[in-house]
Amino acid sequence: MPTAAGRLVEFLAARGVDRAFCVPGESYIALLDALHAHPSLDLVTCRSEGGAGFMAVADAKLTGRPGVVIVSRGPGACNASIAVHTAEQDAVPLILLVGQVEKRDLRRNAFQEIDYARMFGGVAKWVGEATEPDQVPELIARGYAVAMGGVPGPVVLSLPEDVLAMPCAAPLVAATLPRPAPPTPEDAARLAAMLRGAERPILLAGHALEQPGGREALLRFAEAWRVPTAVSFRRQDLFPNAHPLYAGDLGLRNPDAQRAAFAEADLVLALGTRLTDITTQGWTWPAPGQRLVHVCAEPRFLGWHFPAEMALAADARAVMAALEGEAAGAPAGRAAWNARLRSLHLADCEVAPSDPPDGIPFVEVAKLVEAAAAPDAILTLDAGTFGAPFYRKVAWTPPQRLLAPVSGAMGFGVPAAVAAALRFPGRQVVCAVGDGGALMTGGELAVAVARGAPVKLLLSDNGSYASIRIHQERSHPGRVSGTDLANPDFLQWCAAFRVPVLSVESRADLPRLAEALRAPGPLAAVVRTSLKAVLPPATGATE
Repeated sequence: MPTAAGRLVEFLAARGVDRAFCVPGESYIALLDALHAHPSLDLVTCRSEGGAGFMAVADAKLTGRPGVVIVSRGPGACNASIAVHTAEQDAVPLILLVGQVEKRDLRRNAFQEIDYARMFGGVAKWVGEATEPDQVPELIARGYAVAMGGVPGPVVLSLPEDVLAMPCAAPLVAATLPRPAPPTPEDAARLAAMLRGAERPILLAGHALEQPGGREALLRFAEAWRVPTAVSFRRQDLFPNAHPLYAGDLGLRNPDAQRAAFAEADLVLALGTRLTDITTQGWTWPAPGQRLVHVCAEPRFLGWHFPAEMALAADARAVMAALEGEAAGAPAGRAAWNARLRSLHLADCEVAPSDPPDGIPFVEVAKLVEAAAAPDAILTLDAGTFGAPFYRKVAWTPPQRLLAPVSGAMGFGVPAAVAAALRFPGRQVVCAVGDGGALMTGGELAVAVARGAPVKLLLSDNGSYASIRIHQERSHPGRVSGTDLANPDFLQWCAAFRVPVLSVESRADLPRLAEALRAPGPLAAVVRTSLKAVLPPATGATE
């Protein structure tokens, strides 16, 4: 008879899950044994639970299936919690499996015990715990369905180590996912009439279009209705950025002129987005009086902060499909509106010339990556100021992918790149990370080396937590506290991973970097990056 752990692995494999990420722990030895007996499910051993979790999040972004991360109790679960938060903020399906203390020790403050329902209750979509082996098939099926249903997100399953090893007589349970809900014919006709009558519409595309087929459907819909399209925070790869209908992103510090123009829209069609704070520019857009159609798969996000003229608890792809064939000629004023939004976006893409004395403006590296990127390249970004040019100055075109943490989590970049290179070994994978994030989870580069995953690492070295330093200089000019970094020799650090290393000290080194990015194989390039280039001009850096 199979063990509870064996049943769990059987379920995951049956649902198409072919990879899991872990840091091994004694509290789930039975699960490790079950994975050993099921070689079709690849187990990636990582160096930190946070890195393993980030890999699982990135893998889920790329596949549309839940990422699976397995950790031990207590410290392991705490380290992995950053991935749970990231999955919730990014609307990514994630299954966190935690080896728990033995059943007899539950709620007795045993060694490394945590009550995971209390720990993760505010961030996970669901938390379950098995106390009998026959519960495991039902619980993993429920977790899978919850992670994938509605707005995707993380679930946590606590698995006592003795329960995992017990025989399980219960059969596998099917994970029943709700069918995507289409709009009613009446709602579809009403929405079509609103789109036909709008002279200044704008479409806002969100997380729901990340699913397979979403990007293609979005492009067809925008072209058929000739509606300008913006993307929600850090989802630039949803729509071809060079397309005349691309109006930019709703992110951090949008230009005033662009925000003012968006506020003039006479119809906002928000497709598959929760309308969270950054996308809505601090809860200010859609502005009062603007007509809003809000489409989100989970009703709890509708009417949350913004009253909508139409609020559809429906799948964004189903809504677009229902309107196929309904598009008619756009109003006469629409062309001028589309061109205006496009010109504002292009103005935001312009790069101002600069020649700082302390290093290379990282925007020049971003533009170099744009030129060297393959048509199907995958770029992973860590959190930090160095990433800003990739959102506003670089144009992305599907099937290129831009994997960046909507949660703003540092440490995401390197693990995400490793996961991407494992998932698509034939594609160019580039990771940009700062000198702060590199030492958080950059050690996961060891996993890439061990697996032969040819990640190309761009490490921005400016000796500062620059994003925080910028805020510091604005609020307390010249009073630097807590943001300076004493860095190691990153060239030697990268070389220790046995990958080719490139030092980029000045603009004269950029052609060699471009050549290295286009060449096959791994790369670690350390870029001497200008801090002065990103600090507020009124203050500048202080010594």
